Amino acid sequence: MKQQIEHIVKAIEPISLKEMDGVSLMKRTDTKFVIHEKHLVEVLESIKDQYRVLEINENRLLPYSSLYFDTPTKKFYLDHHNRKVNRTKVRMRKYVESDICFLEIKQKDGKGKTTKSRISIDDFEPELSVNSAEFIKKITKQNFDLRPIIWNKFNRITLVNKTAKERLTIDLNLSFKINNSFKNFEKLVIVELKQERFIRTSPVVRELKLKQINPYSLSKYCIGMISVYKGLKYNRFKKKLIKINKITT
Repeated sequence: MKQQIEHIVKAIEPISLKEMDGVSLMKRTDTKFVIHEKHLVEVLESIKDQYRVLEINENRLLPYSSLYFDTPTKKFYLDHHNRKVNRTKVRMRKYVESDICFLEIKQKDGKGKTTKSRISIDDFEPELSVNSAEFIKKITKQNFDLRPIIWNKFNRITLVNKTAKERLTIDLNLSFKINNSFKNFEKLVIVELKQERFIRTSPVVRELKLKQINPYSLSKYCIGMISVYKGLKYNRFKKKLIKINKITT
C-alpha cells in the first residue's frame, strides 16, 4: 500500500519550501478527515493533477517528530476533553528532512479559528529554555508550569492547491511514546485541510464526499495521550477510539 502511495505522490508536480510561503495560513480553519490507508490511494489518484506536493531533498513523504508540553494536571488535554472553547496547545516540532525545529503554540477560539505562533529553536528542549518560556508567556499571557508530556512521530505528505489558497496535509505512520509506553496506529491516515474558511468545493472535500467520508474532529495529541497514559479521563473520546479501530481493522 505504501509503495502505491509513494508512486502516486512521485507523479505530482513538486513545490519547494520557499514557494510554500504564499500559503502559510497561520490564521486558518482546519478541517480533518480520518480514513484508512487504502482510501488514500484512491483519493490521491483522483486529485493529483489539482495539487502540487512539497519536496525536500527529493523526498515527498517527509518525517516529522513532535514533543508536546502540558501542565502536571494535564490542563491542555483536559481543556480539549471538557470542550473548552478557547484552548491552547504547546509543542516543539522538528522537520527532520530539513533539520528545522520550531516551538509552536496553537490557539483555538470560539469561532473555530486556529492561530499558530512559532519561533525557531535549535533542537528539542525537554527542559524549556528561558527564551522559549518567555515566548510562551508572551503569546498565552499566562505563566504555565509546563513539562514534556508525549512524543509523536509520523510521515507527512503536504499538498498545495494550484488555484486556491489551500493546503492539505496527509499524516501516516503515527506513533506516540512516553517513557516505556508506546502506541502505533497502523493504516490510520489523518487528512487535514487548511483554508482561510471552509470551502466545500475543494477537490479533496468533493472526492471524500463521494466516498461518504465527512469531516471528523480529531486531535492527534489527545488520541496519543489516552493511548499511552493509564487512568486518564477520556469519556468524550471513547467514540473516537471506536471509530479509529473500526477504520483500521
